[in-house]
Amino acid sequence: MLVTANGVELNVEVHGAGDPVLMVHGWPDSAQLWRSQVPALTAAGYRVITPDLRGFGRSARPDGKASYKLANSVADMAAILDAVGAPAAHVVGHDWGAAVAWLTAMYLPDRVRSLTALSVPHLGVPDTPRQREMAWYQLFFQFEEVAEATLRHDDWAQLRELSVGYADIDKAIADLSRPGALTASLNWYRANVAPRMPGPRRELPPVTAPTLGIWSDGDRYLDGARMRASGDHVAGQWQYAEISGASHWIPLDAPDKLNELLVEWLNAHA
Repeated sequence: MLVTANGVELNVEVHGAGDPVLMVHGWPDSAQLWRSQVPALTAAGYRVITPDLRGFGRSARPDGKASYKLANSVADMAAILDAVGAPAAHVVGHDWGAAVAWLTAMYLPDRVRSLTALSVPHLGVPDTPRQREMAWYQLFFQFEEVAEATLRHDDWAQLRELSVGYADIDKAIADLSRPGALTASLNWYRANVAPRMPGPRRELPPVTAPTLGIWSDGDRYLDGARMRASGDHVAGQWQYAEISGASHWIPLDAPDKLNELLVEWLNAHA
């Protein structure tokens, strides 16, 4: 189905029946990231809602960096829940989808029954020296046109090197090769992590929903210490789980373990 949110058409798939679970992918994925989770959750009695974020998959790619500010995607989540008739849902997010999920839980608490964040910690957790080393590519992505040209060069060699171990790399390259798709995806970084003048850190509201944080020890982009510290920013129930042997893309590398964690967690908060 297509949902129009804030003037942007979003592709949304809905599977199964029961308590709603909103699953939000990250970069450079689409709703297909969750293809191994959807059957497990529908079999467990849940209605699973998997949108393509703005700029990705079959959703529209609005112009301009400002269109990709996280606040816009939080509003998109509210519009999606309205469109599928879900006053509230369990929210699961990975990568940029986890950032959207954290903020949805903070600013729309009545719409989030439980939160599961994969890989990306609470946005209020300070960076570690290790995290700053791991996130070097985010600075590279700020160079408009240069980043695009470099990533496309030599059959996307730089992207392939950056994404070693990513099972869906060929599909992602096919998606990013469409007109405007690569720039739209990089605008997520340009709108939300561009270097800025130092100033006071914005105080974020506490997360009151029961929250499960999941990190994988093969993640090359995110420091697990920050996910473990996320519990300090959750006023509700907090639980941490670590998956061994999986890369950053937990849904692809460890689907059975992730499904087990999700079903147990959702059943506990159904």
